[in-house]
Amino acid sequence: MAVGRKTGGRVKGTPNKVTASLKDMILQALDQQGGADYLYRQADENPAAFMTLVGKVLPMQITGDVDNPVHVITEIKLTPVSPE
Repeated sequence: MAVGRKTGGRVKGTPNKVTASLKDMILQALDQQGGADYLYRQADENPAAFMTLVGKVLPMQITGDVDNPVHVITEIKLTPVSPE
């Protein structure tokens, strides 16, 4: 037995069949509900759930290349609001 080496199972990068089937079912349901139009409605009607979805589908890390590095600009803006 090779200690520390993988000798069986799936090849790295091979998608799990259950995960692929579940993803297909979710996409099919989204299509049946109206696709992008449904997502637009959810953004208005359920913004918290919609933003959770957005957070799950965006890449977790953003990197630039050597010639075009990513620059992050953060701005905090205070806007006075009348108590009325």
